[in-house]
Amino acid sequence: MDQQAAREVSGAIPEGTARLTPWQLRAAFAARLSTMYGREVPAYTTLVDVSREVNEDVLRERGADAERLGAIGRVTAERHGAIRVGTPAELAQVGRVFGALGMRPVGFYDLREAAASAVPVVSTAFRPVDGDELARNPFRVFTSLLTPADPRFFDADLRARLERFLGERELFPAELLALADRAEAEQGLPGDHAERFLQLAVGAFELSPEPVDRAWYETLERVSAVAADIGGVRSTHINHLTPRVLDIDELYRRMTDRGVRMIDAIQGPPKWEGPDVLLRQTSFRALDEPRAMRQPDGSVVPGALRVRFGEVEARGIALSRRGRALYDELLARLDAEGAAGAAQGGGATQGGGADTAPATPATRADRARALWPDHFPRTEHALAERGLAHFTYHVVADRPRDGRTPPPDLPGLLREGWVRADPIVYEDFLPRSAAGIFQSNLDGSGTRKDGEAGAAYDSDWLSGAVGRDVLDPFALYEGQQEESLGRVAEELRLERVEVTSTV
Repeated sequence: MDQQAAREVSGAIPEGTARLTPWQLRAAFAARLSTMYGREVPAYTTLVDVSREVNEDVLRERGADAERLGAIGRVTAERHGAIRVGTPAELAQVGRVFGALGMRPVGFYDLREAAASAVPVVSTAFRPVDGDELARNPFRVFTSLLTPADPRFFDADLRARLERFLGERELFPAELLALADRAEAEQGLPGDHAERFLQLAVGAFELSPEPVDRAWYETLERVSAVAADIGGVRSTHINHLTPRVLDIDELYRRMTDRGVRMIDAIQGPPKWEGPDVLLRQTSFRALDEPRAMRQPDGSVVPGALRVRFGEVEARGIALSRRGRALYDELLARLDAEGAAGAAQGGGATQGGGADTAPATPATRADRARALWPDHFPRTEHALAERGLAHFTYHVVADRPRDGRTPPPDLPGLLREGWVRADPIVYEDFLPRSAAGIFQSNLDGSGTRKDGEAGAAYDSDWLSGAVGRDVLDPFALYEGQQEESLGRVAEELRLERVEVTSTV
């Protein structure tokens, strides 16, 4: 590894650097966070090493096809993290820190409705949104906010105690927030201030050695292990960190062969012969970590908590609203079939995704693989023609001249070879998959009063909480696709390109 590559991996600022831009701060932060998390959770380093091995093998086997959804340099460096906070004020501070890194809140995810276990959070993901920024460094942080106002999880007394506890803590020092605001306003920081910002930012997400109040933690844990992880301690921390892999099934096999205990399911779409879409995820199981515990009598004794894990993801093509509706419809069908089978004594496979690990007797995975080809096209070309997924479109410069004029519709342009379609990578998350990962790493299901109405949270509410507009991921993909179609129309001298066929 050369010196520049070593600096990029470590997140070190090159000597003599006068100023770091937001994407450079983002890349350095992601690298340092990965180093820190590997030090705290050694199995994560194994996960990164195996991911790199699998990616190198896939690249050798498939050549250029392996980079269809991202150059290998991007895929190797790619990470997403996950954090959890307790109050809108804390979420707004998170937004300031990530705003310094050129990351904006995208998507609203209600995990309360997506999990069978008690997961009382709503979430968004901070990430870059421009194509060039994503290409430079696509670091994302899935950020969950506790919902103490939801009476299905917290009665009035516990809610009051929880909100009082959360209101008394400080997650991010004032110096960090001031540097973050400066970095966002000035679109970067001078080298010495950048170094200080990175030190403080990484430090804010380290696991605190402060003793945990055992009685308070266990009170919240009876409601939800996720609630205890958020509101039972006086700090936040990286809950998991996620590399990207080109063959998640092979990674699962290799991690299992190394003796790492994986969760039972690969969340998301099934493995099949057609195009990869959306997101597939899995993880190794959360590990017992030593934590000092404060007893009711004030004494501090050794203890352990099991909340952090290592996740891995395989990203596919971004589906359109129509494609996503089809995906959700197929999941609902699988759920209905699974429920019918369970009622007849057939049981059900664990996990919220369509696929499961190769070692599991996965009737759900078998049914998903059988169902998918009847509804999803087997080629990218067909996905594009049917408007089920998002692509950027480009005029084919060397198309043979045949005397034809270009048709005005996208399916015709594709069929006659006037344009090519390059897939847009899905940069976001699936609430059901996220909840499935959380659920698979919990010791118990917690408690939820399903007979009561839940507190209302939505994207607008979350925008107000974070103090920034929570962007619609579909709108981002649609905008990227429409921009490319505008260029196609201009180059082919068409008034516009009709997305649906005129035939």
